[in-house]
Amino acid sequence: MDHENLRHWSKRAADWTHDYHSTLRDRPVRAPLTPGTVAAQLPANPPENPESAETIFADFERIIPPGLTHWQHPRFFAYFPANASPASMLAEQLANAIAAQGMLWQTSPAVTELEQVMMRWLTQALGLPDGFTGTIHDSATTATLSAVLTMRERALGWRGLEKGLASQPRLRLYASAETHSSVDKATRIAGIGQENLVKIHTDATHSMKPGALAGAIAADRAQGHTPAGVILCAGGTSIGAFDRIADCIEVARSANIPVHVDAAWAGSAMICPEFRDLWKGVEGADSIVFNPHKWLGAQFDCAVQFLADPAPQIRTLGLRPTYLETAGRDEITNFNEWTVPLGRRFRALKLWFTLRAYGLSGLRDRIRNHVDWAREARDALARLPGVTITTEPSLSLFTFALGSDAETEGLLHRINDDGRIYLTQTRHAGRYVIRVQIGQFDCTRDDVAMIPKVVAELM
Repeated sequence: MDHENLRHWSKRAADWTHDYHSTLRDRPVRAPLTPGTVAAQLPANPPENPESAETIFADFERIIPPGLTHWQHPRFFAYFPANASPASMLAEQLANAIAAQGMLWQTSPAVTELEQVMMRWLTQALGLPDGFTGTIHDSATTATLSAVLTMRERALGWRGLEKGLASQPRLRLYASAETHSSVDKATRIAGIGQENLVKIHTDATHSMKPGALAGAIAADRAQGHTPAGVILCAGGTSIGAFDRIADCIEVARSANIPVHVDAAWAGSAMICPEFRDLWKGVEGADSIVFNPHKWLGAQFDCAVQFLADPAPQIRTLGLRPTYLETAGRDEITNFNEWTVPLGRRFRALKLWFTLRAYGLSGLRDRIRNHVDWAREARDALARLPGVTITTEPSLSLFTFALGSDAETEGLLHRINDDGRIYLTQTRHAGRYVIRVQIGQFDCTRDDVAMIPKVVAELM
């Protein structure tokens, strides 16, 4: 394989991509395989000699697509989507061809400067104050870890970076049970420890109780602990819960501790002004994360972290040995100092292509359709005998169940084995329930209508 051959096979890959997407509705959403099926089709040892592109591509077509869960399938209603709009796919092809390593401004000025402009575009698109800036991570997990590490160092006066945590005060973080497990993971990786992540009680709307948050902070301080930060939920993974952002931020501000808002899924919906009341007060946060790859059409991976002031995070994560200096440019932005990895992909390109190819108006239409179609699916399911809607739609996410956990779990297995749609489960209020989440980029109203149809047939 050389560049001349690449020209031919890139065209062949483009044709395959078109055929793949045009036939997705004819495929089961989830591969009906058992573990080890794909691995059994692969040689046990690497090839000693080169193989032809024809052979490699034929094996790809034979082995890989039948072993996939098709995340771009228009009836993928599980987890949250990992969208890949055609414009984003094109940008990724170009980014892969360029293969720039954007760790420093000087290693590819266009990579850094396009990212800076995309952050300004997205700040405006989501209605955030002009003072926010930001950067692109691989996932919300990394963005949340970056925020938690920064909270840790702010609380310790940046002593942890040099002296470690052994002799430091006991730090405490606060979140509700509706926050994503990435908050737990960040707490562990940051050395704060799972026991020091305080889960605050929620109210009847599954929102963190501001009074309970204030009480937990006061109790910890009375015991000599050091409150380090609050992580708030704006569209939780399980049932789409939203904390009372403004009220909780007011509590945190009174206690002089920073706030990170996890809006990984729901943040994309904030390009629609009518949904912004759901995260009212978010402009008071120190850090916000949302994933354009979940609902905005930008291909995975692409997680945006907005920062009211990047200086504390740069002080926490930045490290500039001589070989990473840019001569004569001491104050230039080097985004590796804002994030955990040193190496950085050219992720801003797919945002640029996607925002231009569909415009905010086109992206708003998609999100509004998904929200409307989710409500229609909820109503159709509610009319089925034996089905209980266990949580009402939060944007495009709701849950339902049958009479018992065993019945609900059995139904879910039948649905996913059937292959026409793909749903996943969660536990809510002690019950095993089925999640329905509408958000795949190319899904239609008819695709969503397949949900109650399949459920009715398989109950």
